[in-house]
Amino acid sequence: MEGKIDAKDNPLKNSPHTAAMVTADAWSHPYTREEAAFPAPWISEKKFWPHVARIDNAYGDRNLVCLCPPIEEYA
Repeated sequence: MEGKIDAKDNPLKNSPHTAAMVTADAWSHPYTREEAAFPAPWISEKKFWPHVARIDNAYGDRNLVCLCPPIEEYA
């Protein structure tokens, strides 16, 4: 490995990888499923599996919408 990765299809650009994505039958990325699920050694012990991948790419990451009930309903 030369330390080079594809600029458009890499673990960082495609993160987060859900458990469903990593365990699916089809895998079309140039990196391994293990690299997708555990990009750093310490992650295997403290892994958080997101339920969904990105929504609307970075726009959805920066513009979160809360669908929680109003605070008055918790009283």
